Amino acid sequence: MKALVYDGPGSRKWTDVPDPVIADAEDAVVRVDAVTICGTDLHILKGDVPSVAPGTVLGHEAVGVVEQTGPGVRDFAPGDRVLISCISSCGRCRYCRTGSYGRCTGGGGWVLGHLIDGTQAERVRVPYADHSMHHLPHEVDDETAVLLADILPTSYEVGVRNGQVSPGDTVLIVGAGPIGLAAIATAKLYSPLRIVVVEPGETRRKSAEVYGADVILSDAEEARAWVRDNTPDGVDVAIEAVGVPETFELCAELVRPCGHVANVGVHGRSAVLSLEALWDRDVTITTGLVDTSSTPMLLSMLAAGRITLPDLVTHRFGLGEIQEAYDVFADAKDTGAMKVVLLGDEADLTGQ
Repeated sequence: MKALVYDGPGSRKWTDVPDPVIADAEDAVVRVDAVTICGTDLHILKGDVPSVAPGTVLGHEAVGVVEQTGPGVRDFAPGDRVLISCISSCGRCRYCRTGSYGRCTGGGGWVLGHLIDGTQAERVRVPYADHSMHHLPHEVDDETAVLLADILPTSYEVGVRNGQVSPGDTVLIVGAGPIGLAAIATAKLYSPLRIVVVEPGETRRKSAEVYGADVILSDAEEARAWVRDNTPDGVDVAIEAVGVPETFELCAELVRPCGHVANVGVHGRSAVLSLEALWDRDVTITTGLVDTSSTPMLLSMLAAGRITLPDLVTHRFGLGEIQEAYDVFADAKDTGAMKVVLLGDEADLTGQ
């Protein structure tokens, strides 16, 4: 089969690899019908994630149809249409038993496209299938469903939930990429007083407006001025959705005493933590890898129309066009790419 293989920092190739096989009783093999590219994949290609070995098939988000299951799989059968979670869960370790699947010590966690071959391929082996896949409702098409593999639960769990967004809050979101926009959509579930977005890109600022941001600012200086004039103590919640030192430092600077900074971005460089300014302010700073414990709830709400993600998918490609898709996604400033989705020949575009 064909797959997108990491070939060391700065190098990737769409090439022939062996078909996946059932290696454990709890495995499933899934035909990939829709897959997307994550900002984390770009970090891998930059060399920011050295735990990814050359030769690994990239990707950790996909929708498809089950082709084979191991004898230990109970909840899925060949022919089932499924969402593959970006996080695999053994279901038995101390972390999985408390819903912290990203911390799985039984062979799960973030393994797809990281420690084992991932989803940017014609087929993928999914370990711990019963705990790591979700049946898809008829109402949700493949293109929309693939956003539930990572983007939506990450923005909700690591950003909105960790940030403890509450009714009446002023929420600052730094970055209006896919994670930032999904954070707008999920923060609105908690009726904040206002959502303030900081984003230098004009196209993404327009997207933040479509998603319902109340205030849209273009840079750090505008953000500082707005906070000074409108909420001098600082914002209640600051969500970092970029992954560079400057954006984290801005969040820590603009949060109020007793407020929350929720870091969502993947960082490849050190950031300054100015404890001399924070030590007496009772600020809570959270980091995290998504657990995907919220995926069933988010999937139900998406199917019911309680969450909408307008225009998040900006570019569509066939699976064999993945090299072009990477170029478009990596050059988002010029291409306007938000999320790119790659569709197989048998993708379900109707949700039926």
